[in-house]
Amino acid sequence: MASRMQVIRNSPVYDVVIIGSGAGGGTMVDVLTKMGISVALLEAGPMLNPAKDFKEHMWPYQVPHRGAGEDGSYYLGKNPYSFGYFSASFGGWELEGEPYTVAPGNQFRWFRSRVLGGRTNHYGRFSFRFADYDFKPYSRDGLGYDWPITYDEIAPYYDKAEAFIGVTGTKEGIPSAPDGIFQTPPPPRVHERLVQRACAKLKIPCIPNRMAVITKPLNGRPACHYCGQCGRGCVTASNYSSSQVQILPALKTGRVKVFSNAMARELITDSSGKVTAVSYVDKETRTERQVRCRTVVVAGGACETARLLLNSKSSRHSNGLANSSGVVGRYLTDTVGYAMSAAIPALRGLPRHDSDGMGGMHVYMPWWLWNRQKEAGFPRGYHIEIGGGFNLPNVGSFHGTCSRNEGYGSKLKNEIREEYGSYVSLSGRGEMIPNEDSFCEIDPAVVDRWGIPVLRFHFKWTEHELKMQQHMEQTFAEILQTMGGKPVRSNRPAEDKISIGGMIIHELGTVRMGHNPKTSALNNYCQAHDVKNLFVADAAPFVSNPDKNPTLTICAMAWRTAEYMAEEMKKGNV
Repeated sequence: MASRMQVIRNSPVYDVVIIGSGAGGGTMVDVLTKMGISVALLEAGPMLNPAKDFKEHMWPYQVPHRGAGEDGSYYLGKNPYSFGYFSASFGGWELEGEPYTVAPGNQFRWFRSRVLGGRTNHYGRFSFRFADYDFKPYSRDGLGYDWPITYDEIAPYYDKAEAFIGVTGTKEGIPSAPDGIFQTPPPPRVHERLVQRACAKLKIPCIPNRMAVITKPLNGRPACHYCGQCGRGCVTASNYSSSQVQILPALKTGRVKVFSNAMARELITDSSGKVTAVSYVDKETRTERQVRCRTVVVAGGACETARLLLNSKSSRHSNGLANSSGVVGRYLTDTVGYAMSAAIPALRGLPRHDSDGMGGMHVYMPWWLWNRQKEAGFPRGYHIEIGGGFNLPNVGSFHGTCSRNEGYGSKLKNEIREEYGSYVSLSGRGEMIPNEDSFCEIDPAVVDRWGIPVLRFHFKWTEHELKMQQHMEQTFAEILQTMGGKPVRSNRPAEDKISIGGMIIHELGTVRMGHNPKTSALNNYCQAHDVKNLFVADAAPFVSNPDKNPTLTICAMAWRTAEYMAEEMKKGNV
C-alpha cells in the first residue's frame, strides 16, 4: 500500500459534509441549504461549466478530423467520452489510475462519473415511482427482503421531487406504475405509434413515458426545445441534472462550499464512534486534507459508498464503519437488461422530418403481468424501453448499412436514405433479486493512484433473471413481428444474452436499510445504526431493485432523509 500523505486539516466545522454530487447528494444540498444549514460538498471530479462542457448543438462534422484517427476513439466509447464524443459523460468504465477488480469467474462493469452532478448530467431521465408492492417483495413471493418503509411513507417525497425537478406523464391508474405529479408529455413519434398499435393487439400497455424533462417553464428553467440531445447535457437546464437544478443554484445562497477534485479516503471518528471529519485527497495538489463536520452524508453511489465505509476502519469499527452487521458491500444488484431490434418495412423510405423531440422515448411499456406472475414463469417483472426514429445521425450510424451494401456514391447514399429511421429497438429493464453471490469487497492487494484500496466485485445472475431474459426475448420478437419486422434471434444460452452485471448502471443495495441492526446497516431514514451522525443518500440503502429506474426514488429518499436529519440536528440527537 502506498504511504500516506501529509494531512492538512481545514479549520471550519460544517454542519454537514456531503460526499458525492449526484441525485442524492444534489437533493441533500438543495433541501439543507434552503433550511439554512451550512454544507460542504465533496466531489471527486472537477466543477461543471455547462456552456463550455456541454456539446448540445454541435454537428458531427464539427468534431476534429470528423472522428477519424485518434479522435475516432471517442465515438467508440473509449475514455474520456464513454458514450461518445458528444456525451455529457465525464468518466467511464475504466478510469486511469483508479482501477477496480473482478473476482475470477465473475463479470462486472463499473461506470464512474467524475464531475459535479455525476451521472445525472447524462442519464436517461426516466422517472418512475416504485409501486406499493415493490416495497414488500418478500411478502409477495418469499424472495429477497421487505423494505422498512412503505409506499405511503415515501409518496409525499415523490410528490416533492416530481414537482421540483419536473416530470412528464399521464395518469393511467396502473398499479405497477403509480401516477405522480406530471407535466404534459410530448406526443408519440411515428415509430412509437406503430409500437402502440402492435402492443394493443398483444394486450400490452404502452403509455406516455415519465421523463425528467420539462415541457413548460419551471423555477426559472425554460421548457424543452426538443432538440433531442439530452444525453449531451442541456445548457438551458430543461432536463434534470443535480448540477444545474440543485447545486449551482444552491451556491448562490452562500451556504454551500464545493470541494472539487476531492477524492474521499475515509471517515474519521472520535472515541465515541461519531464521525468528526472526512479525509480526502486533493487530486490537484496531491495532498491529503480533512474537512470537519457535525454530520456526514455519504452519496457517492452504491459501490463507492460501500468502498468508503469499508475503508473507514478503526479500533472501534474494525469491520468498517456502520458495518457491525457485516452487510456493507453485500446484496449488490443491477437491473436485468436485454435488447432486440428489427427493420420495420412501414418505416422504410418515409419523408424526412424533424422528430427528435425529447432525448429519449416518448412512450414505454410498464410491467403488465404484475398480478399474473405464474403466467410470466418467473418472479418480479420488467418494463420495455423503445428506440428508433429519425434522430440526428452520428458517426457510426450507418456502419450496418455500409457492411450490408458494397459500393459508394449514389447507390450507397440512396440505400442509407431508404434505411434511415426504419429500425425499432426494444430494451427490457427488469428486477434482479438480491443473492449472496453478488457483492463488493475491498481487494487486499490493489490500491488506486491515491493509495486507497479498491473494490473487488463478485456478481451472479440466478435462474430468476435468466428466465426473465427469455421472456423478454419472446415478447420483443412478438412485438416486432406484429409490426412487420423480422428480428434475428440467437441460439446462444440466456447466460450469453443477458446484460453483464453493472452495464445498465443501476447498481444498488450495498448498504441496505432495515429495522434490525443485526441484518441491516441503516434505519428507515437511512441513518447508520452504529453511527448516529452518519447518513447515506444514494441507492446503497435500497433493499430491492425494482424494474423502475432508481433516480427518482434516490431523490425522494434523500429529500425524506434531509428533513429527518435536519430535525434530529435541531433536537441535538446527531
